[in-house]
Amino acid sequence: MSSPAITTVIKMMESLSEDAQEKVAEHLREYLADLQDELKWDNSFQNTQEKLVASAQRAKKDIAEGLAKPIAK
Repeated sequence: MSSPAITTVIKMMESLSEDAQEKVAEHLREYLADLQDELKWDNSFQNTQEKLVASAQRAKKDIAEGLAKPIAK
């Protein structure tokens, strides 16, 4: 079962020539691949957020206590 938005897009595409439909479909494939990649990164970031915060807090504490060493260039 399609959502109303998908039904609308399909009707719009059906009014185009076959060549134009192929171009739109290719753009949609690229867009959806980018969107899936972005969602994957967002999910990965959310799953590591607590660890990142804990690491930052530990680093700030080490700096405040004089335990941090500069990174050699």
